[in-house]
Amino acid sequence: MAPAAAAEGVSPDPWVSVTPEGYHRFTVPQAEVEQIVGSRPAVMELQGNIGPSGTWSDLAMDPSGTDYPTQVGILEPGLYYYQYTATFEDRTKKSFRNPSTEVAVTSHPTWNTFFVPGPQVQWMSDVANGGDVAELAYDSPVADDERTTLVWTPPGYDAERADAYPVLYLLADGTQSAQEWAELGRAPQVLDNLAAEGRLADMVVVMADVRGADPRTELLDGVVAAARDAYNVADDAAGQAVAGIGDGAHHALTVLRTDPGVFGEVGSFSGRLTGSISATTAREINEGTDRLRVYVGNVLDPAYNQTHDLLRTLERAGVDHEFDGVDPDSGGTWDTWREGLRDFASRVFQDDAGHGPREGHRPLDEKYTPPATGSITTPHVDDDGIVTFETGTQFADAKDVTVWANWAPNGAWFRVPMTKVGDRWRLSMGPLDGFYYYRYVVDGVDVKDPEDKVNTLTGVSPLFVPGETDRMLADVPADERGEVSVLTYDSKVANEERKAYVWTPKGYDPNRAEPYPVLYLNHGGGQNYGDWVEVGRAPQILDNYMRDGAIVPMVVVMGNGNSPDFPAELMENLAPAARAQYNIADDAAGQAIAGLSMGAMNTLNTWLTRPGQFGWMGAFSGGLFFNTPQFDPAAVNAETRLARVYTGDKTDFTYQATMDLLNLLETNGIHHEFAGVTQGPHGFDVWSKNLVDLLPRLFRDPQTTQGVELRAVVPEGEDGVLALSVADDGSGVTLDGPQNTGTALRFRGQLPTVTVTDSRSVTQAGVTGWAVTGQAYSFDSGSRLLDAKHLGWTPRIETPRAGLVAGDARATALDGGEGLVVPGRLASATPEGRVGSATIGADLVLDVPVDTRPGEYTGTLSLSLFPVD
Repeated sequence: MAPAAAAEGVSPDPWVSVTPEGYHRFTVPQAEVEQIVGSRPAVMELQGNIGPSGTWSDLAMDPSGTDYPTQVGILEPGLYYYQYTATFEDRTKKSFRNPSTEVAVTSHPTWNTFFVPGPQVQWMSDVANGGDVAELAYDSPVADDERTTLVWTPPGYDAERADAYPVLYLLADGTQSAQEWAELGRAPQVLDNLAAEGRLADMVVVMADVRGADPRTELLDGVVAAARDAYNVADDAAGQAVAGIGDGAHHALTVLRTDPGVFGEVGSFSGRLTGSISATTAREINEGTDRLRVYVGNVLDPAYNQTHDLLRTLERAGVDHEFDGVDPDSGGTWDTWREGLRDFASRVFQDDAGHGPREGHRPLDEKYTPPATGSITTPHVDDDGIVTFETGTQFADAKDVTVWANWAPNGAWFRVPMTKVGDRWRLSMGPLDGFYYYRYVVDGVDVKDPEDKVNTLTGVSPLFVPGETDRMLADVPADERGEVSVLTYDSKVANEERKAYVWTPKGYDPNRAEPYPVLYLNHGGGQNYGDWVEVGRAPQILDNYMRDGAIVPMVVVMGNGNSPDFPAELMENLAPAARAQYNIADDAAGQAIAGLSMGAMNTLNTWLTRPGQFGWMGAFSGGLFFNTPQFDPAAVNAETRLARVYTGDKTDFTYQATMDLLNLLETNGIHHEFAGVTQGPHGFDVWSKNLVDLLPRLFRDPQTTQGVELRAVVPEGEDGVLALSVADDGSGVTLDGPQNTGTALRFRGQLPTVTVTDSRSVTQAGVTGWAVTGQAYSFDSGSRLLDAKHLGWTPRIETPRAGLVAGDARATALDGGEGLVVPGRLASATPEGRVGSATIGADLVLDVPVDTRPGEYTGTLSLSLFPVD
């Protein structure tokens, strides 16, 4: 899949480049930094709106050679602004931009910008042959100096046209300049795209700043008068509109009240109105105004409560107005205002523009009250995913405190600055969605959250925000969970008492005649037996799979892998102790081993040097780093049912080691599978996904699992065309398409017919039925991936009968779902409906980004049949 970022979107900062994978790389020469800031800093950081939901975040730039390099990505399409910041030993800071670049943001001269194009932001991308933007200088009637506005004129603007052009005046906030409407608001691009789509009235737009002692006079006698003198624009209410941000919105609303009928349409972005509106004024406003529309961001918008008061004031006075609703995705930022401008500009001077809020926006019925200072021990998560962190008073004397967490794109770590509130430090951000782990950084020193008394074995604390992603990492109800217990055992290798976490499934029976299969799950270097529980969310993943009936019930042992002789530690100490306390298998068919990083190395060494012990193996982001052990390939193959290898992308520092491992296995003829690249760096975001992928494959009877090869071909062509053929018996089905949905290319097809035959006797089957699940895996073209989240389905029963039920439809990621990256149920049968043959089908849908690169992509859809209670 082509990365969302593209080279043409990068600003003219020569310190910035884009890697082939789509990461933005920043490389700042150390000598230039010292020249700019005056001395060598203790810390260098990249700062910008690169955090989740556009949060201003810090990313370390550690020295390497003669430079300070770092990279971020893969970034979602959009506009980004950033600066470089040097921090000195006394914690003072100095920010700067590349001095060879022009000032990109007038009101923030240390910022630079870059734009990442993509289908989602086509509406704010450059348009060929768009309108013109020019500066208009005028003499301020208030400040007695010269001021400047920006004026956008539409394509084909005619200064001599008989009918004057309607005109929209956009007013900046008090801390902004008029230029910021173009520099960060991308107003010219927004207007150009609306005009190209035929959704914009043929109008002129004037961007201005009217702050000062008398904003009303500045607007009416300064900006408006100058625009009329220089451009062919209207001077009546029907042809004049005004809107603004923050203070600019306040000025627009104030003029609406003091001079009703001057502007026929008024917009407020994160605005306010002080005082009341009389009944007489309300009548005059209603008579002279065609549209009054109010916009606001989520609860992080500083104007959120002021907007609530504004709406109530308008309601009490009987002023006709429209409310666009609360934008749930962002607060008082250009992301909110830019989208608001797009909506408002498409409505002004239009007779049939509609009056309701945009889809997905929420009502504003009450003010927001944040958690009281001193009331937060663990992070507070509200119903909309807004998270508030607050420290105790122990950092009262600190000069700066940040929250450091894996919330950067692809699970990298960003620091988000906190604000001093009394003797505490506080941060609200979001909306977030999914699982994170964090720590504080106090004056440059990492500190685990002192209030976290639960997670004691790792240096981070967990944060789970329920939402639409990471379903497999969420807690299941307490009565549906397995049990996590501690196994204590004596290690002869380490000569000490050691502990391991052991997960047993719900309904675990220590006296069951058939022992449970067992997975030995290993941590990485610098970690311990607590990491898979406290950070990797292994119990939650297992609980969710058990709840879905999508894995074979198993026991999972998470031991201490810090040992000079891991194979001996596992086989001679941990495994015997686990068998003594738990009802688990001791043969290859019933034993699996997996691990991450150093744990992957230990896993590989044990699997290769102890053939016949483990029939199932998974290696996450790891290889044989230090030496290759002696092994017998034939003996390894003899008992191995599955050996599956995983890696993060090229930001995972073990990527090459994994490639070397694959070459070693191939060269020696060892049967294995490569799961493809999991997008992300060396971290639990990658490894938890790897565990999610591995678990449903373990301990499966090959007689009840059949693979269906999927192939996606992107032929050469300007628009990119996809064809999907699906075949399990040599025949193929080609999906119809593509249909361009605006944000995706959509293809449709049919899963080959699946037939399940159940001829078990009652004695054999007992009270079980059966279920069929399907899970897709990444389509790999060698250098690019189409993730399985892009493939969805709608199952159906071709031979309906009582007790036979089709599984739920699974939407693709581009359609708001999770695709088939997590197993989906194709169909299930109760004891009543299981007997005989059942024919099952499914409609397949593939949604891929419209900029998917040409190439042949291959992958597999695995269908598994298993009995269920």
